[in-house]
Amino acid sequence: MKAPDRKIETTPALRLAHFAVCGVIVLLIGIVFGQTLSYDFVNYDDKTYIYGNPLVSSGLSLHGLLRAFVDTQTNNWHPLTLVSHMIDCQLYDLKPGGHHFTNVFLHTIAAVLLFLWLRNIAGKGQSGPDWSSAFVTALFAIHPLRVESVAWIAERKDVLSAVFFFLTLGAYVRYARAPSFGRYLTMSTLFTCGLMSKPMLVTTPVVLLLLDYWPLNRGPAFAKATTRQAEVRGQKFNAEIWWNLIVEKLPLFGLSLASSIVALALQVQSPASVGQLPFGWRLQNALVTYVTYIWQMFRPANLAVFYPHPDDRLALWQVTLAAALLVAMTWVAVALRRGRPYLLVGWLWYLIMLLPVIGIAEVGLQGHADRYTYLPQIGLYIALTWLAADVARGLPHRKEILAIVGGGIVIILSACAWKQTTYWRDSETLWTRALAVTTDNDIALTNLGTLLMERGQLDDALSYFQSALAVRSRSEHRHYNLSLALIHDSVGNVLARKGRLNDAIAHFRQAIELRPDFPDAHYNLGTALFQKGDLDGAIAQWRTTLSIHPYDSGAHTSLGNALVQKGLLREAVDHYERALQSDPDSILPLNNLAWVMSTGPDDSLRNDEVAVQLATKANQLSKESNPVFIRTLAAAYAQDGQFEKAIETARRASEQANAQGAHDLAVQIREDVDLYQRRTPFRDPSLRNAR
Repeated sequence: MKAPDRKIETTPALRLAHFAVCGVIVLLIGIVFGQTLSYDFVNYDDKTYIYGNPLVSSGLSLHGLLRAFVDTQTNNWHPLTLVSHMIDCQLYDLKPGGHHFTNVFLHTIAAVLLFLWLRNIAGKGQSGPDWSSAFVTALFAIHPLRVESVAWIAERKDVLSAVFFFLTLGAYVRYARAPSFGRYLTMSTLFTCGLMSKPMLVTTPVVLLLLDYWPLNRGPAFAKATTRQAEVRGQKFNAEIWWNLIVEKLPLFGLSLASSIVALALQVQSPASVGQLPFGWRLQNALVTYVTYIWQMFRPANLAVFYPHPDDRLALWQVTLAAALLVAMTWVAVALRRGRPYLLVGWLWYLIMLLPVIGIAEVGLQGHADRYTYLPQIGLYIALTWLAADVARGLPHRKEILAIVGGGIVIILSACAWKQTTYWRDSETLWTRALAVTTDNDIALTNLGTLLMERGQLDDALSYFQSALAVRSRSEHRHYNLSLALIHDSVGNVLARKGRLNDAIAHFRQAIELRPDFPDAHYNLGTALFQKGDLDGAIAQWRTTLSIHPYDSGAHTSLGNALVQKGLLREAVDHYERALQSDPDSILPLNNLAWVMSTGPDDSLRNDEVAVQLATKANQLSKESNPVFIRTLAAAYAQDGQFEKAIETARRASEQANAQGAHDLAVQIREDVDLYQRRTPFRDPSLRNAR
């Protein structure tokens, strides 16, 4: 069991073969995932991470880069992932094709790095590429379980962290072969970048210990380098060796611990966090999930973006069989460790890398998720591929048999992955598929209802929401309070759009009763109360929203609007300004702040130059399509003494209002023109009693 202690020599022919393998991997990924370049965003976290996140959607900026390291809006600490999304928004704006391209590109880099790393540490042949390494890489690259990580833009953290993970492994191999502080620092830096992409990499130090065992075989080599008692033999000596290898990685374990603490703190303290299911339910589901992922590896059928948690509905025989299978496979791997150490390493790689997301520490409502297999299943691929190569070693025509079988597997899996990728075309296709292959999926029902609501199909949306409410109401466990609150909030939104404000308010209050710290329910209740004319009630709800989510631009804007109606202009201006601090490109606070500065009675709030800048930006963002915003710009010009511009702009606003059927507004704007012709700025009568 001798590991390579030097780099494998290469020849021009061998380098060409490596290049050809990488080319085939890139081609396969392009065939399977290239179709996503024409796909849309989906209404599942894409809004939170990208197109509804002002920090990200505004592109790269010094402010954004600094905020990425302290942002908690996504309830995760992965600043490099946020920065990668910012870069995409800078390059492609909010055109989803560009964002999809980056995901595919990063997955491609990760796959190539995996092949080169495997070839480096475990290559066997000198005349050509190690086909075991190539096959493992192909499985990683195109298995249908990879689709979620690659086709889902919001899951950028998977593909980005994978790049840093494989770079970390490569740097570790260099360090293990010739230890130095510089190489250790390089490896640690790459590992830190991986943690800042996705905290799931916290198990990496343990993976490095597994690699010390095989294929690096660092035990004897480390002993020769670190002990003078070469004559010591036996178990005591082995324990000392491995203790020293563990001590070597203590800084890495420290980084993992820090990342874990931050990740758990954000999840637990988040208003969107869920309660914990009983430990027994979580443990049972974890055992079955380990086996489920193995089954899906061999039969990747009926995959979905969301699998409901089974709660306490798992049969005793399922849990018992899963536990027995895990114990048996662990025993086999341990028993065969001397002759086939890759079995133990691959199996433990799988078990250990899944631990953070196996569900024992519950985060989210899912029972399991395809994306969680992205890196852990590599361990199984290595174990099974190396085993197959060993078993087939004595067969006649071994290379031909392995080539045919391996090629057939890759082709079949590529076809399945291509088909699975088509379900990510858009939100409707994604959730319709989830409903077709799962049962009692309230998340799929809710998200499909949300999509229909946004399209204006209110009756259909209400039907889906009510179905989701019926599914989730069957469980009274507090773990599902957030889910129930979300559904009640969605029902309330539909009813409010249908004009049934009293019914909507009842559902919003129900959502708040279930989760008092749910900011969306407070915000939507405030909106409904505002529509009913209850200004004080609306203000109270929006203040509560901001106490939970202080950087909510929409809540600051709505509160500012209500305060204007109450005559509290100074406080309203403060909230408009805070809204723009959170989202500098938010049109409503831009326009409303410019209006108060230009037409309000309080000279101390006036800032002519800033008002023109704000109104100009609001019109640019709205593409000069809203006569209300154009009217504000005219008023700002007039207040700034630019009356000719004010007249021209106001006339344009009046014409546009007439064209859009807003004839009363057009009349009001023509009256503004009369004022500007008399060199008089406009003063909004509704603001005269303001204080």
